Amino acid sequence: MFSNELVNKFQSLETPFYYYNVALLKETLEACQAASSKYNFHVHYALKANFDERVLQTIRSYNIGADCVSGGEVKKAIEIGFGKEKVVFAGVGKSDAEINYALDQDIFCFNVESIQELEVINDLAAKKGKTARVALRINPNVNAYTHKYITTGLEENKFGINQWEFDKVVAALRNLSNLKCLGLHFHIGSQITDLNVFKSLCIKVNEIVKWFVDRHVEISVINVGGGLGVDYYHPDTKSVVDFETYFKIFDSFLERSANQEVHFELGRALVANCGSLISRVLYVKNGQVTNFAILDAGMTELMRPALYQAYHKIENISKTSGEKTKNYDVVGPICESTDCFAKAVELPETQRGDLIAIRTAGAYGEVMASNYNLRDKVRVVYGE
Repeated sequence: MFSNELVNKFQSLETPFYYYNVALLKETLEACQAASSKYNFHVHYALKANFDERVLQTIRSYNIGADCVSGGEVKKAIEIGFGKEKVVFAGVGKSDAEINYALDQDIFCFNVESIQELEVINDLAAKKGKTARVALRINPNVNAYTHKYITTGLEENKFGINQWEFDKVVAALRNLSNLKCLGLHFHIGSQITDLNVFKSLCIKVNEIVKWFVDRHVEISVINVGGGLGVDYYHPDTKSVVDFETYFKIFDSFLERSANQEVHFELGRALVANCGSLISRVLYVKNGQVTNFAILDAGMTELMRPALYQAYHKIENISKTSGEKTKNYDVVGPICESTDCFAKAVELPETQRGDLIAIRTAGAYGEVMASNYNLRDKVRVVYGE
C-alpha cells in the first residue's frame, strides 16, 4: 500500500499521525453505492466510526445519510451538509438537550430504545408543538458471534426494546399523540464477519415486523443496522469489503412490501481500511525473552487493542521484504501495561527511527483518541 515515494514523504513528517487514503475511501463508497442501489436500499453512515471532517465531506458527497449517537454528532452531520431529512439519531441515553436540538433541526427520525424514552420525546415535542418521527429499536436476541464488548442484540445487552415489552409499546404509541412511528430499528453488533448472522437477523426481523403489522402499527421503514466487518489481516488484498454479497442477503431473506424502505447504518465497513496510524520507533529493547519496539504512538492514539484486544496488522515500512526478521512486542509510551499494540510481531530487524504502519485504523481510531498523559492531539495526513 505504501510506495517508496509515500514513505519518503512520511519520513519528513512529525509522527504519530493518521493517514487517510481518500482514493480508497472513494472506491469503497462507490462499491457500496453500486451494490445497495440495485435494491433501492438506503445507507446511512455511522459517524461514531470516524468523524474526521475530510472523511465526512467525502462520504456526504455520495448522497449517503448520517447515523448519529449523540447530539454532537447530529450537529456535526448537519454542519457538514448531510440533509436533515437523512439524519437519524440513535443511542440508548439521549439527554433532553440533545433531543430538543434534534427536534429543532427536524431530523428524519429518532431510533428509540425504551418506553420511557418514547414518553420523554413525546413530551418535549409537545412543548414545541411538533410531531417527532420515531423508529422502535428492537432487541431481537440474535447472537452476532463477535467480541462481547461490541455485541448489542442480546437480551443481556443494554440496547433496545425487548420482545416481552411489545404489548406495552403498542399501547404507549396509541396514547402519545406527538409521535409518528415510522418503523423498526435493529442492530446486533459490530465487526460481524460470518454473513450467516445476517440471514438469522432477517428471519427474526420478518417475525417481528409481522407482529407489529398484525397489530396495526405502520412499518414504513425497516432499519437493519450495520455491523458488517472488515478483514484486519489482509488490508491490501481485501481492501474493499464484499458489499455485493452483504446486500444480496437482505434482498433474498428480508421480507418487505413495496411501500417499505430498508435502511442500513454502516460505519467500519466504509472507513476502516482507508486509515493507518503512522508511528516512529523511539527505542528498541532487546531482551533474553522479549524484544520491545517502543513507538511514539500509544493507546492514546489507537485504543482498540487495549480495549478489545483487537488485532491490527503492523508493518515496518522503512524496511524492505526479505530482510532478517525478529519478533517484537510493539508497545507505546503510555504509563500503562495495557499500552501494547501486539505481542510477538514478526518484523524486519527494527531500529530507532523506523516508521511503523498500524493498518486498518480508519474506524474507531482517531475518534477514540485522548490526551491522557497530556498527550498532544494526534495529527492527520491525507493522500489521494
